[in-house]
Amino acid sequence: MTTDAHPVNPGTPPHATRRFDAVICDIDGCLSPEHSGPMDVPSLAKIAAHNHLAQDQHDRPVVTLCSGRPQPFAEAMCRLIGNRTLPIVCENGVWMYDPITNEYLMDPAITEHHLEMVAEASRWVRTDLGPRGVAIQPGKAASISLYHRETDVLRGLLPEIERVFAREGWGLRVSMTWLYINCDLAHVSKATGIARLKQRTRLTRERLAGIGDTTSDLAIREHVAWFGCPSNAQNELKSRADFVASKPEAEGALEILCRVSV
Repeated sequence: MTTDAHPVNPGTPPHATRRFDAVICDIDGCLSPEHSGPMDVPSLAKIAAHNHLAQDQHDRPVVTLCSGRPQPFAEAMCRLIGNRTLPIVCENGVWMYDPITNEYLMDPAITEHHLEMVAEASRWVRTDLGPRGVAIQPGKAASISLYHRETDVLRGLLPEIERVFAREGWGLRVSMTWLYINCDLAHVSKATGIARLKQRTRLTRERLAGIGDTTSDLAIREHVAWFGCPSNAQNELKSRADFVASKPEAEGALEILCRVSV
């Protein structure tokens, strides 16, 4: 299904006793490590406990997600942190998953032409970059994330990737994260995903807070009234934050939640 029509999601009515109705949070670098190490399960359990109270008592903001991660990973994180009432944004805006209706909603601005273009670019990556050790992150439907075990090698490929994409007319935005090169449709982003989330839930900027760790999370910053970063965030993003936690990743997210829950 691709429609975004939906009544106001239950569980998040504006309430006089809470400052914000929801917190839009990135995943990598905020709730889970950027690297391949284990997650901080005790901290995530505390965030889940926070969400259960938020949805039952309406006295604190519900934590939802906005991530570049593939939809299955993001949905698993949604369930792990106990979010049962608010949509999440996945794959940098390609998907919105609604836990109330169990719907997987691809941005209706993505056409079959766009999907074919992504498939063509993926074939080039596999053919030309694959032999050089570049892998495509599994699970994405309308974007490509590239990985190499040596991050400096991957970063050095950016100019070539941009040049080939421009030559072939593939309308994909190319950007580097801590460990990946993301190739996203030019008209789809975290910002468009959050706009769809707000439209579906009728949540407003004034009632939203956000958490992010890289400059791609400026899209969250622009859609919320208050923004926090864990201590591991990029300095460029820290300068745009209302609060920088003293701790990294999920511990930092917990520290931020304490700030917005009073």
